Amino acid sequence: MVDRPQAGTSVAELILIVDDDPAMVARLRRIVLAAGYPEASCIGAASVAGARAVPGTDRLVLALIDLGLPDGSGVDLVAWLRSRHDDLPILVVSAWSTEEMIMGALRVGASGYMLKERDDLELGLSLRSVLNGGAPIDPFIARRILWQLGPPATPPPAVASDDVRLSAREADILTFVSRGLTNREIAELLKISRWTVECHIKRIYRKLAVHSRTEAVHEARSSGLLR
Repeated sequence: MVDRPQAGTSVAELILIVDDDPAMVARLRRIVLAAGYPEASCIGAASVAGARAVPGTDRLVLALIDLGLPDGSGVDLVAWLRSRHDDLPILVVSAWSTEEMIMGALRVGASGYMLKERDDLELGLSLRSVLNGGAPIDPFIARRILWQLGPPATPPPAVASDDVRLSAREADILTFVSRGLTNREIAELLKISRWTVECHIKRIYRKLAVHSRTEAVHEARSSGLLR
C-alpha cells in the first residue's frame, strides 16, 4: 500500500518513508515535520513493491528505509533507489542490528544507519545530518565497526578536479549562485525549500574542496564545471 501526496497538492520535494509499522511511520512523519518539511511532502510505503510503485521518485530528497519488510529486504530497496539516484540521501532506520544487514545496506548505498530504539531527538539529528551530506551511524553500530577495524589505513589520494562530478541539480544551483542569487531566491525559482538549497550548496563545497560561494564559483569555472 502506498500513501500518495494529498489530492490537489503540488509538492516539489518528496520524502519516502518505508516501514510496515504504522506507529513507526507516524513517528518518522513527526520527525520530518519537525525538520521543516510540510505534511504533503511525506509519501509512505509498507513494502518493497509498494516503494517501487511510488510516483514521483524523481522528486525525492530523502528516503527513510526499514530493512525488515514483508515482501523482501530493505537492502534490495536501498540498492534499487541508489541505482536511480546517485546523490539521494538514504537513511536506514531499522531494528535490525546484525552485521550482515548493516554492512549489506551500507555497501549498496545507504547514507547512514540508525536503530529504531533511538529517541526522536537522535533520529531527528541523524535526519538533518544525512540531508546535510553526512553519514550518521548509530553509536552501537559504530562501536562494532571500530572494534573490527585494524591499523589505520593509508589515506586515499586527493581527488583531482577533473574527477569532480556535480549532479544536474547541483549544477543548476551553482549557476544561480554564480549569478549572485540568494538561497531564498534559488529556492523560489526551483520550487524547493531553502533547507534543500543549503544542503546542495554544502555538498558542492565538499566536492570542490572550498569554503565559500566565491571559491566555489571560481573552482567550478577553473575545472570547466561552470561557464
